[in-house]
Amino acid sequence: MQRLWIRIYWPLLRVLDQWRLRRLMRRHPGLEIHPDASTNLVFARFELAPSARLRIGPDVYTERRRDAVCFRVDSNAEVDIGAGTWLYTDLGTIHLRAMRDGRLIVGPECWLHACHISAKELVELSRKAWVGPGSRVLDSDQHALDADHPQRTEPIRLGEHTWISADVTIMRGVEIGDHSVIGARALVTRSIPPHSLAFGNPAAVRGKVGDRSEIGLFRASDSTMHQP
Repeated sequence: MQRLWIRIYWPLLRVLDQWRLRRLMRRHPGLEIHPDASTNLVFARFELAPSARLRIGPDVYTERRRDAVCFRVDSNAEVDIGAGTWLYTDLGTIHLRAMRDGRLIVGPECWLHACHISAKELVELSRKAWVGPGSRVLDSDQHALDADHPQRTEPIRLGEHTWISADVTIMRGVEIGDHSVIGARALVTRSIPPHSLAFGNPAAVRGKVGDRSEIGLFRASDSTMHQP
């Protein structure tokens, strides 16, 4: 009886969620959510300026938790979430923000876990980049230091198959090379070459990392947990 109820309940819930997402997109012309994205996104928080653009690709997944993913996109700013990305909220909220005229590009099959990413100019995550819980990626100083030292902004790029572990801070102008791993609680102020293991404050290269292209994650969409 319980299984029968589940077979009836989940499809009905999915239809309701799809209707709510379509209504949300009608209210925000710059919001595009692919029909194959998780309908759990109906529980995300969307703060979008009238000229903002937010695109969420197919097979993007998140858990069914209210306000566990927060999108804030200011005027003329853009956020793009690539296909197959997992917005994982088990340990906390994900904050994704593009400030005025900024761009935040998340490539396909990325994994973001309870992190904060803020773009005033450009933050780009390449394919299969991972950002762990408590980590922050900030492409600007956020504000001026004093009257003689204005705020500075420089793009950030995370390469393919990179892993930013827990409680890492990545500062403006940094590029993390492909297949590199950044250890927990690192403060990254300079670019890291490909295939590097780096950690510390400030982060420095401490070792080498091989090919990470075959390393995968257990995905909720691969199990019966992927409902709806």
